[in-house]
Amino acid sequence: QVQLVESGGGSVQSGGSLRLSCAAFGPTYSTHSMGWFRQAPGKEREGVAVIDTSGRTSYADSVKGRFTISQDNAKNTLYLQMNNLKPDDTAIYYCAADWRWGLPLSGDFRYWGQGTQVTVSS
Repeated sequence: QVQLVESGGGSVQSGGSLRLSCAAFGPTYSTHSMGWFRQAPGKEREGVAVIDTSGRTSYADSVKGRFTISQDNAKNTLYLQMNNLKPDDTAIYYCAADWRWGLPLSGDFRYWGQGTQVTVSS
């Protein structure tokens, strides 16, 4: 099965930037949808951005214009470039993948990473 490992999280001041990476291992040829999700303490998990094999993307309204999801198929790696970070972006960020095409931000992705912490201070 697919295994996902996130990295790149950390602490940053408001307005700063971070780039998250998600390395995928296993039968990645079958991961037709991938995405980034986040969860803050006491809150439900929120879809941040999704991308499919063709490069089609969708973003949560709260991150449009600030975050960019991308993938390097040759390296089996997913990225999330986060610019102009805000305190409300503080959360654990998870990478997810699924064999189904065109999953939305609310999709029930099958495979999940263990998460990486992002903390944004004022």
